[in-house]
Amino acid sequence: MQAEQAELIAIKALGHIAGDDELLFAFVDITGLSPADLRERGGDPEILGGVLDFILMDEARLLAFCEAAGLKPELPGRARKLLPGGEEVHWT
Repeated sequence: MQAEQAELIAIKALGHIAGDDELLFAFVDITGLSPADLRERGGDPEILGGVLDFILMDEARLLAFCEAAGLKPELPGRARKLLPGGEEVHWT
């Protein structure tokens, strides 16, 4: 996987979060970002890393995203490693 593919997975995850009010509320609550911040900075690799962190925090959330996006559950973790700060994250 290359960085561009990782960013595309994270953008899909952001769309998944934005499409679910409960997830969006939880994400903005945890990050302190507003929906306007997400619209403005949603393509920023650091924000995208945070999006994947949020998805990876909860197995049910991860599996729901992967099912909706048609991805294997291990792909978001691999993608996270390629975004800023990902080299320090150890998802199992």
